[in-house]
Amino acid sequence: MAAALASSRCCGRPPLLRTGRDRRSVARCALSGEKGNSFSWKECAISVALSVGLITAPSTFGWSAHASPLQPVIPDISVLISGPPIKDPGALLRYALPIDNKAIREVQKPLEDITDSLKVAGVRALDSVERNVRQASRALSNGRSLILTGLAEPKRANGEEILDKLAVGLEELQRIVEDRNRKAVAPKQKELLNYVGTIEEDMVDGFPYEVPEEYNNMPLLKGRATVDMKVKIKDNPNVEDCVFRIVLDGYNAPVTSGNFLDLVERKFYDGMEVQRADGFVVQTGDPEGPAEGFIDPSTGKSRTIPLEIMVDGEKAPIYGETLEELGLYKAQTKLPFNAFGTMAMAREEFDDNSASSQIFWLLKESELTPSNSNILDGRYAVFGYVTENEDYLADLKVGDVIESIQVVSGLDNLVNPSYKIVG
Repeated sequence: MAAALASSRCCGRPPLLRTGRDRRSVARCALSGEKGNSFSWKECAISVALSVGLITAPSTFGWSAHASPLQPVIPDISVLISGPPIKDPGALLRYALPIDNKAIREVQKPLEDITDSLKVAGVRALDSVERNVRQASRALSNGRSLILTGLAEPKRANGEEILDKLAVGLEELQRIVEDRNRKAVAPKQKELLNYVGTIEEDMVDGFPYEVPEEYNNMPLLKGRATVDMKVKIKDNPNVEDCVFRIVLDGYNAPVTSGNFLDLVERKFYDGMEVQRADGFVVQTGDPEGPAEGFIDPSTGKSRTIPLEIMVDGEKAPIYGETLEELGLYKAQTKLPFNAFGTMAMAREEFDDNSASSQIFWLLKESELTPSNSNILDGRYAVFGYVTENEDYLADLKVGDVIESIQVVSGLDNLVNPSYKIVG
């Protein structure tokens, strides 16, 4: 086995951990072009075992797994885990909302299926799209009263208005299909799914759970927020500046999202370079100097946050331990590493609660990270997805500069913002 591990070193990936500018420890990820390749034997061991079919579920391979009073969670069969994995960031965010309204989901699903219908060759694609549109229209007509009932009272007026726009939009999409205008289908589909997402967010009444007391004074995002990250790309002659739109999900990761949004308002990331870009992830957030995270100027101390994982079927996140350490091998995370541009926190390898400011975006699947079944889910805290221009993440290189990250919406959902504290 040792020989097999040694020969397979090329298949390993540097761990998705906090970078240290002044250290050469294998417990940290390597920065492309800056540091020697660090290497995680555990990840390669898992990769080798998976490749030869030696294991059927995640194994510890040296990680300390301990007993827990929690029983393994086997989630209910849902759209998220039945059939092919969902990789669209918008769809993942819609299904991650804390709502239970079958009527709106029955409108949502056929609209999302249009994406696959458009992959069909020739005129059959529009025939398939037409079936999707009719199914969505029928579901909206039959379920309208149940959808209205599901709206939170403070948001009811807005929800009704958007629902009317959705109905009109479906009629417009039907005419687009009848006119055989294939190019107009995808933009209209995106518009209608945005309406669906807004309606579903209007079904959330307040924040659905209490954050544990020990974290309750930290910056918390109690809801969602959207930010635009402007990056100067050096090596793409066609794109000099690119703006990535990112949705932060505080419903499923309030501490993690709140920490990041607070740093955004402090302009912490503005002017910072991309520090890792190896085709697997893009990573940044390691400040200049000896510190490997954010030093709060009001305290002079490093601010770290706990590992925060929301499990499908649970009402609140799990804090401070990986799902593997809890023995929850079959659990599905609410925010999985499925989408290109999944955004998560980096941390120290052997300290679950050491995340501070370093963030990464997953770029592609590998033998270690197949969608819906990978070693990252439950080990790293996902807190958002890039929803626009995500493909350009692959063009980022070490040294590209984040010119700015600006809040577009949702700042009012941030509570306990430390950036407002003088000092």
